Amino acid sequence: GAASAMVKPILEKMDVEILEGTKVDVKARVVTVTGKRGTLTRDFKHLNIEIKKGKNKKGKDAIIVEKWFGAKKELAAVRSVCSHISNMMVGVTHGYEYKMKLVYAHFPINVNCEKIGNSKIKNLIEIRNYLGQKVTFKVPMQEGCEVDRTKEKDEIVITGNSIEAVGTSVSQIQQICQVKHKDIRKYLDGVYCTTKNVIGQ
Repeated sequence: GAASAMVKPILEKMDVEILEGTKVDVKARVVTVTGKRGTLTRDFKHLNIEIKKGKNKKGKDAIIVEKWFGAKKELAAVRSVCSHISNMMVGVTHGYEYKMKLVYAHFPINVNCEKIGNSKIKNLIEIRNYLGQKVTFKVPMQEGCEVDRTKEKDEIVITGNSIEAVGTSVSQIQQICQVKHKDIRKYLDGVYCTTKNVIGQ
């Protein structure tokens, strides 16, 4: 009747074109993306949204994310899910690389990149001589991330398919080398992230 005609359902709908070279599966809001570098899976069950495969306006294969009757915050989730799926597709086709610089005034920071257990990739970094301390800091990488030195002096690179895992690995390295007390010097010794890129771009 007249009353029901007043309520307009709000539909927030966005789509992400499926990147060439990736295969995407959607099952009950669990999205699995596979590409030449591997597979990533992400669970969006905690969000009250619909995720399905379909065609976008250009007629290309796409993942369609939609939400009915959303509050502003929930509608923002649609954009966020699209951005996660897009990052996953880029991750399994190209991968992400974050570079970090060893910064020091007097005591050169020494790093060593190792494999933990049966790992095929170097997934542990050991940091020595930070501020001249005799302690060795060991930081394991997040799953699927590799850490290594680059050809540049005092530079390391962390690579992986998951942008979140790479970012977390980087911030864990950064946090270990933070001066615990307030320091008035302008340049603080530490390991700092300098660039965040898609591999090969």
